[in-house]
This record gives sequence, C-alpha cells and structure tokens, in this order.
Amino acid sequence: MVELIPDLFSFNIAQAPIRQGFGEGMMILGKENSDVVGLCCDLTESTKMGDFAKAYPDRFVEVGVAEQNLAGLGAGMAHEGKIPFITSYAVFSPGRNWDQIRVSICYSNNNVKIIGSHAGISVGPDGATHQALEDIAITRVLPNMTVFVPADAVEARKATIAAAKIKGPVYIRLAREKTPQFTTDETPFEAGRAYVFREGIHCTIAAAGPQVYYALKAANDLSKEGIECEVLNMVSVKPMDETTLIQSAKKTGCVVSAEEHQITGGVGSAVAEVLSKNFPVPQEFVGMPDHFGESGEPNELISKWGMDSKAIMGAVRKVISRK
Repeated sequence: MVELIPDLFSFNIAQAPIRQGFGEGMMILGKENSDVVGLCCDLTESTKMGDFAKAYPDRFVEVGVAEQNLAGLGAGMAHEGKIPFITSYAVFSPGRNWDQIRVSICYSNNNVKIIGSHAGISVGPDGATHQALEDIAITRVLPNMTVFVPADAVEARKATIAAAKIKGPVYIRLAREKTPQFTTDETPFEAGRAYVFREGIHCTIAAAGPQVYYALKAANDLSKEGIECEVLNMVSVKPMDETTLIQSAKKTGCVVSAEEHQITGGVGSAVAEVLSKNFPVPQEFVGMPDHFGESGEPNELISKWGMDSKAIMGAVRKVISRK
C-alpha cells in the first residue's frame, strides 16, 4: 500500500529541523505520562529539550558535560520505573558513552530512550568532530536496541511518542539543519514497519532520514526519463521491515540504499543483510564513502560527498545496468 503524502514538487514545501519534532513529542509525553523524565548534557536548547525542562523542572536533570554519567543516570532512573529520555549530540551520545549504553542500558534491557541530535554531515560548519556518521552502526549492533531514523520533524514527533511505549532501549537519530517537512499527521508510523512512499517497477530506493526526501526527488526526476522507482521510507532501521523490503526488491529487481551515514554498517548494510539472506539483487549504496566529514555549508557537503538526489539518480542508473 502506498502511503499518501503531499505533492512535494508542485509547491514550496515547509521546512523544519527534524529535532523540533522531538521537542514537540516530549511536551506531549510530559502531559500524558508523569513517568517520562528528561536528561541532557548542557545542550538543552540545541537538542530541543528546553521546553520540557521549563514545563517540568522536577522531571528534568541537567547532567552537564558528562555523557557517561548521562547514560548511567538514565539506566538508574529506568530501573526505578521512570522512562528517561537522554539527549546530547550524537557524536557524544551514543558516541562517547557507547560502553555505558552497551552495559548499563542494553545488557540490562533498561527502558532508556537515547536521542542523538545533530547527526550526519549536515551539521555543517561544526566540522568532522561533530558530524556523527557512525551512530546507526554502533547502535543497531547492540542487542535489545530499537533504532529509528525519522525522515522529518513530524515523523520525529511520532517516533518520540512511540519510543515511550516500547519496553527497552530505543535510539532516535535526529538532524540539525532544517529539512523538508513532507509527511503528515495521517502518515502512519510503527516500529518494525517500512512504508512505500512511491510505487515503481524499475528500482527500489530504500532511504532513511532526510535522504527520503532526496529519494523522492530523484524518483520524480527519473520518471521524466522513463525510469519508475519505488521509494521506501526505512524509518525503523531495527527492527527492519523485511517483508516490505523483500516484496519491493522482487518487484523491481534492484535496490539503491540512501542515508546520511557511513556506507559501512548503516541502513544500506542492514538492507543488504536482509536481501542477501532472502532475495539477493544488485545493490548500490549512497552514503558517506569511508571518510570523515569536514566544515562547510550543509547542502554543499551533502552534494560534495554524494548524498543528494543527483547522487541517488546516478546510483539508480548504475544498479539498473547491473540487473
């Protein structure tokens, strides 16, 4: 079933930071569930935890620049029945505190929600040290962990609310820069589900995060060449919707994965794991090609390192030639 989304290319689509949806979700959860608590590492405004902290000061802890303590405190609160959302930049959490997440949260299957903000190369001028390009790889490998990569702010709000209802660790990856807001309140969201955002017969584009919009743009432009691509929103990276992915691959016969992350270990690798076991087809990978990022404007970096719609179009043409 194709999910209804607006006609993206007939009007100027609204833009918003994906992390904004997290902040909105926290305000909804704060009102609905008194067990929801927030923790942050001196980045309250940047991570969009600020409104929750002001509205529920007795349920918010400013940990300071101490990401390992952030994970430990979250684990302790979860052990006592709370639902902690721990927030920082993704390079620091889950980057700097991966050991504490592994042992104190995942090994114990503690009910902690890890919010990695400012992920991907689109962090821009902050440069390579602050551009998390490995976080999907290091979280999806952990037992008990659920991993969401929302495509826009609306989907991030839904992922945040859904995370509070999942028993166990959840990682949500959020971008910093404003991106097109193209899903709606009616667009479905569920853990373990991928969604067909565009039907096609020549190639499947399995995308996550902001690259879903780039994939839709690429598919729209390729359609003018007579190439009809099916676009999947792989928002639930773990658990992955194997059924929808395999059905699409059987229909199109080839796959392009697209993400703002290292090609190795990310969404594309997860897609390849599913297909190699169930229905092997040619696959091309759009993502960061085994390199650290650099300082620059977000759109310039996305273009330079081959993660925009033009790069996806090139990968589609190449993978079709391999069928």
